[in-house]
Amino acid sequence: MERLAIIRNWFVFLVAFSFFMAFFKAFDYSALSAGGTNSGAASLINNFVNNLHAHQPNHSLDVSQMFNQNASPDPLVDIDSPLIDHDRANNLTVNKNTTLAARTKRSSDSCMGRYIYVHHLPRRFNDDVLRNCSVLEKWLDMCPFLTNLGFGPQVENSEGVLSGKSWFATNQFLLEVIFHERMKKYKCLTNNSSFANAIYVPFYAGLDVGRYLWGYNISMRDSLGSDLVKWIAQQPEWKKMWGRDHFFVSGRISWDFRRQTDSDSDWGSKLMNLPESMNLTTLSIETTSWSNEFAIPYPTYFHPSSDNEVFQWQNRMRSHNRRYLFTFAGAPRPSANDSIRKEIIHQCLASRRTCNFLRCNSGGASRCDNPDEVIKVFQDSVFCLQPPGDSYTRRSIFDSILAGCIPVFFHPFSAYAQYTWHLQRDYWRYSVFIPIDLVKDGFVSIKQVLLQISENEMLSMREEIIKLIPKVIYADPRSKLQTLEDAFDIALKGVLHRIGKVRNNMKRGRDPSNGFAEENRWKTKLFGIGVEEEWDHFIDTSMRY
Repeated sequence: MERLAIIRNWFVFLVAFSFFMAFFKAFDYSALSAGGTNSGAASLINNFVNNLHAHQPNHSLDVSQMFNQNASPDPLVDIDSPLIDHDRANNLTVNKNTTLAARTKRSSDSCMGRYIYVHHLPRRFNDDVLRNCSVLEKWLDMCPFLTNLGFGPQVENSEGVLSGKSWFATNQFLLEVIFHERMKKYKCLTNNSSFANAIYVPFYAGLDVGRYLWGYNISMRDSLGSDLVKWIAQQPEWKKMWGRDHFFVSGRISWDFRRQTDSDSDWGSKLMNLPESMNLTTLSIETTSWSNEFAIPYPTYFHPSSDNEVFQWQNRMRSHNRRYLFTFAGAPRPSANDSIRKEIIHQCLASRRTCNFLRCNSGGASRCDNPDEVIKVFQDSVFCLQPPGDSYTRRSIFDSILAGCIPVFFHPFSAYAQYTWHLQRDYWRYSVFIPIDLVKDGFVSIKQVLLQISENEMLSMREEIIKLIPKVIYADPRSKLQTLEDAFDIALKGVLHRIGKVRNNMKRGRDPSNGFAEENRWKTKLFGIGVEEEWDHFIDTSMRY
């Protein structure tokens, strides 16, 4: 009986085994044949997950990591993307398909290397400055100019001088507001400062100090700027590069922030001389010789909404009939000993048939504040004289470029050493240079110098000027230029390039302070413009207004 029981048990086992094998062969077990138990199970789960998320490609998590805890991340995955949660990314890896997708995404990320973080400043550093807009300038109510995102009132094209609806009576000191409004629409903003390639500080420094330049003590002039640098130095973003990835924009010339003493009679504030400011990059309408300052164009009257508007205006300036050889729009500077304006006006008035003079009033309403008047005068002339004004530079430089009028400079610090990001270094292709001393002393006839330029040379220079038009305008942020880079785009590229170089130097163990903020760097700013000795005289006798 015992032997019969054993035989019966073996018989049951063999039947069960045969039935099991027949069932198993009918099952597609290829997914289990790739490796051990864990990898096979993971593959089955992956097949399920892939089917489940077939229409959700972003959910490409490799669930094999639930079984393989020792896997390491693929080095090509873009773990620096602002779209990734790093707390999760540190604990996850991706499969080969995800790696390929990440590689493709990385190469197609148009914002890579261009991410900007905007400091969320207390309102007193920007918006509150605008509240009492009627006192922002001593002689002018600025309130109307704050309309249309800082562009000012729209110009009615009553005389047919301008074209389209993208012309505004823009005030030259509102660059801070214009830049800030444009930055709000910048496509590569990030809310996570650790991913930012640069950090923008939207402080309205020029509008703040402009309230107190006349009749106020240095305490009033310095107060808000001093508070600003203390505030940003206390933020966690500061410690990453000790502020060297920060930048801000000033709508006034840098000299207004470089006060040399603590005397109330001295000009301006000391914002840019503060220790923290030495670690900032400053963009302003005019720089001093400091290496952490970069000039960007004054705002003009033209703020286009499309590429076609720019192209149409450029073509109009190419074909416009110019009745005068040269023009000067300005006023005398009798109190400025170094000014050549008196001689320029004298020469212009002596050449009435070839020179057009637009006299500007000092203070109050002026024909030179009327966009129709200014653009009409410049577009009727072949050359536009651009001597130094209250400082080296003038807003008129960019108005003349906008009108296709070839600028005539008398000092290299009026443009060549200033707008190095926006104007080409071979200055002779788009401008005429006449040394200031030769004009001041009456040794040169401006008219005769200009008459020596051939018509072919003149046409070539005009074409170069017309090509510069997109680079010196600030487009309307309510729309977008498609193929053209404007002054804002070029300025940001310059900032990102500069900060990128500093960051690379830090990675190599170099001292980031070397060359970052140094005085007397005019030669560096003029590097590549011409023979060094050509500019030595101007550097040695540099004017300070």
